[in-house]
Amino acid sequence: MPLPRVYEGSNFLRQRLILSTLSGCPVKIKNIRVNDDNPGIQDFEASFIRLVDKITNGSRIEVNDTGTSVVYHPGLITGGKISHECSLERGIGYFLEAIICLAPFAKTPFNLTLLGITNGGTGPSVDLVLKSMLPLFKHFMITEKLDLKVVHRGAPPNGGGQVVFTCPIVRHLRAASLLAPGRVKRVRGLAYALRMSPAMANRVVDGARSVLDRFLKDVYIFTDHHKGASSGKSPGFGLSLVAETTEGVLFSCEGSSRPPGTAGDITVPEELGEAVARQLVETIWHGGCVDSQSQSFMLLMMALSPQDASQVCLGTLTPYTIEFLRHMRDFLQVVFKIEPWEAHQARQSEDATPMSVAAATAAAASSSAKDGAALYVLSCKGMGFTNLSKTIR
Repeated sequence: MPLPRVYEGSNFLRQRLILSTLSGCPVKIKNIRVNDDNPGIQDFEASFIRLVDKITNGSRIEVNDTGTSVVYHPGLITGGKISHECSLERGIGYFLEAIICLAPFAKTPFNLTLLGITNGGTGPSVDLVLKSMLPLFKHFMITEKLDLKVVHRGAPPNGGGQVVFTCPIVRHLRAASLLAPGRVKRVRGLAYALRMSPAMANRVVDGARSVLDRFLKDVYIFTDHHKGASSGKSPGFGLSLVAETTEGVLFSCEGSSRPPGTAGDITVPEELGEAVARQLVETIWHGGCVDSQSQSFMLLMMALSPQDASQVCLGTLTPYTIEFLRHMRDFLQVVFKIEPWEAHQARQSEDATPMSVAAATAAAASSSAKDGAALYVLSCKGMGFTNLSKTIR
């Protein structure tokens, strides 16, 4: 049995457990919040560890008495029909964001039911996962039967939401190349209101449109009002927006009202809508072919793809993504080449071969990105990951 890789601190716990499961390499995490008033792993981290244990077979998890040290020996990803009640300290998106990295490589297709906070918790909402992250699967695998269904919505602090995530399994991924961001052609959104007047959702829409209508005509924001059992256990409202470009690239952002009982001013619906709309404009300005929330997922799929070149154009890398690149080097032995967009284009123009259609499209897109933030091209040779758990029929 290989020796576990050793890390310190509570940061990036999900990254380490995900990559340990995919690589089969054990991991030990020590000195978890040793200097805090409440040392050791928190309730939401313990809940995530229990979820990983449920979706795998043969995993061995050792936590010391104080919770400041965790040793994880990974097993095989089984999938199947699973139900899990998530900690209310984090939203369901916190758990989904990690599980979707493992789901395609299970033994049987996933049918995962998660209970908890769907919107407004710490981490991405289920709407952001559905509209922004899941569509990236189409670049690497067949997405038939891939779905995320929101059965009930739930807001903090008491949750009450329920989602069902289904995912097919694959033996291999395919390489991908995303270099042309394109121009934004439409914006779609969803404003929700839970256990309160539906007028709150309409007011959020008015606030968002007051900003977006200055830039684009094709803006549609739908309202989703819930009452009764489907509205969860706490009141709240919020908005999620997704902008789509001519090349199919998606940019997303979201916002929600302040949970009841927390310190601070009352959230005004119109102000929330305006703030989310401005946040979307800023996300588009940062550019790239993947928004900041999905950078790490995109890079992981590239690293697991066949032993062929994959490349993607990204905006400013987030600290979470930078640490994820370091962890992929440790667990998967995959290293990415990072170069500025301008240097990549200059190198492409020096090639003697005629410019392909894809390269020409990317070059045209680059001219429209000059007024935005700095862009980078990340490329790697995939490790050729094979799903050995997939049942042969």
